[in-house]
Amino acid sequence: QVQLVESGGGLVQAGGSLRLSCAASGRTFSSRYMGWFRQTPGKERDFVAAISWDGVTTDYADSVKGRFTISRDNTKNTVYLQMNSLKPEDTAVYYCAASRSIVIPRRHYEYDYWGQGTQVTVSS
Repeated sequence: QVQLVESGGGLVQAGGSLRLSCAASGRTFSSRYMGWFRQTPGKERDFVAAISWDGVTTDYADSVKGRFTISRDNTKNTVYLQMNSLKPEDTAVYYCAASRSIVIPRRHYEYDYWGQGTQVTVSS
């Protein structure tokens, strides 16, 4: 079992930055791929970024490449999403997720555990 709790969301002006955190409990955190997804009302949950268990491999959605950075600290059982140059279209509920996949997972059904989400609102 892995429990995930996101934090760090909020309201920010366009061009600003936020850092999301996802604290995980459970002994298998350090062996799992971790990912961030986002969702707006009436739409599917979209892939944002993922990181391998050792932090070496990362992957990003095209819409956030060059602006967002995913990282992890296995000593703290925490994964981060640094979001820079935020745009109004980044407004969404952001979810942290954990996967048992052995290749980097980009689809929501490849993830086994999810956090409750944190709201990010970017004003224009």
